[in-house]
Amino acid sequence: MELGADVDGEPVISEVSLAVENGGSFKSLSEESGRPSSSFQSSSSSPWQHGNPPQSSYSQYAQNYPVQHPYPAGYPPPNQYYAPPQASGARPQTSQTSGAPPQTYGAPSQLPRQRKFDRRYSRIADNYNSLSEVTEALRRSGLESSNLIIGIDFTKSNEWTGKLSYNGRSLHHIGSGWNPYEQAISIIGKTLAAFDDDNLIPCFGFGDASTHDQDVFSFYPDRFCNKFEEVLTRYREIVPHLKLAGPTSFAPIIEMAMSIVEQSGGQYHVLLIIADGQVTRSVDTEPGQLSPQEQKTVQAIVEASKFPLSIILVGVGDGPWDTMTEFDDNIPARDFDNFQFVNFTEIMSKDVPQSRKETEFALAALMEIPSQYKASVELNLLGGRKGNAPERFALPPPVYSAASDRSLNSPPASSFQQSPSTYYNQNSAAEAAPSAPSIMYENQICPICLSNPKDLAFGCGHQTCCDCGEDLKLCPVCRNPIQTRIKLY
Repeated sequence: MELGADVDGEPVISEVSLAVENGGSFKSLSEESGRPSSSFQSSSSSPWQHGNPPQSSYSQYAQNYPVQHPYPAGYPPPNQYYAPPQASGARPQTSQTSGAPPQTYGAPSQLPRQRKFDRRYSRIADNYNSLSEVTEALRRSGLESSNLIIGIDFTKSNEWTGKLSYNGRSLHHIGSGWNPYEQAISIIGKTLAAFDDDNLIPCFGFGDASTHDQDVFSFYPDRFCNKFEEVLTRYREIVPHLKLAGPTSFAPIIEMAMSIVEQSGGQYHVLLIIADGQVTRSVDTEPGQLSPQEQKTVQAIVEASKFPLSIILVGVGDGPWDTMTEFDDNIPARDFDNFQFVNFTEIMSKDVPQSRKETEFALAALMEIPSQYKASVELNLLGGRKGNAPERFALPPPVYSAASDRSLNSPPASSFQQSPSTYYNQNSAAEAAPSAPSIMYENQICPICLSNPKDLAFGCGHQTCCDCGEDLKLCPVCRNPIQTRIKLY
């Protein structure tokens, strides 16, 4: 079961009419620069550069990035990473729990004093009936170009968290219609497409059997995706080869985004995380304390506030989302309020026209971007290298010889030009019927007693039954020390 992270304190909008309270403008003014494409080199002991997003008007930086700092102690690098190469040329750019936060959240006293926002800067207070109107409103608020980064959750809970909202299918089900992840990508991608001059979108996955809660993998081993349409195409190519695992932590993808911002010379970026559940909180975590995944996620969000980076967490599926609505309030003082949660399922389940739902979701996801960009300007976060960014490096896309979750494997759609309205509006009996029971890559029987079903998961992602696993010190499969136990239902 996936558990724990939060919101911005802002209610999910119930009308398409929306006011942005936290004022400001969005992205840098136009200037000639570019985001070089990437190349790779293998290394088992040294970090690599993961590509260079487009440059902000607030800095001029060299095409060749300097040698990075050592990998942070919190995440030791795995055995092998691949380094995207520098491009030969540049493209021109024209433009957790409720209550008081426990002390384990971090050391707020070490952070710069939090600055209060002037809420007068930007306000979007019209009625919008289409994504084009949302786009124009963002342009009026100051948005001229965007640097979008996408992170997608591939944890095991995606198999069952669509029971109510997605007709019992895996949220990563590949069929004739778009699944929740594809629809969210499409809506945000279309909204921000007008503001992306080079069309390069770094895309990463996390939570599968190759990354667990420690790493991320890149959609391509040697380059970024070109436009959101390629993000959707590549997503469908990757999903059938994945083994969903866990546990859930947003720290690796947030640190990956911080690394990209640092390598870009301090450009403003937007990190879009799409996930089916909250940060993992095991059954043996004491009340008022944080699980290892929760603690690292909180620390990553705090550190990210030192960079010009906005984090949007989009929740798909059934949830639960209870702690998401409290998570942001329990994060210690940050340089600026950089984190927002949006409940995709709640918005897309409304009985209103599809275009209105898409508009409402886009507004909910992007409503705080102008104020967050303004905060980055006021705090002088734009431009230049901080020198203290995490050394986060993406793994290559996972490749498995055996077929993975069959519930994810269906003939791909013939075209991506269809409307995403099929999601939450399935009328045909064939689409509404739940898929056949999944045949997972691992047996569902406890590997120790070989009789009881698996109902206890460890932090490494492996499972046993509760009777056999409650007193284990080491995982019986990978032999790693057991620090987290999660009861499965």
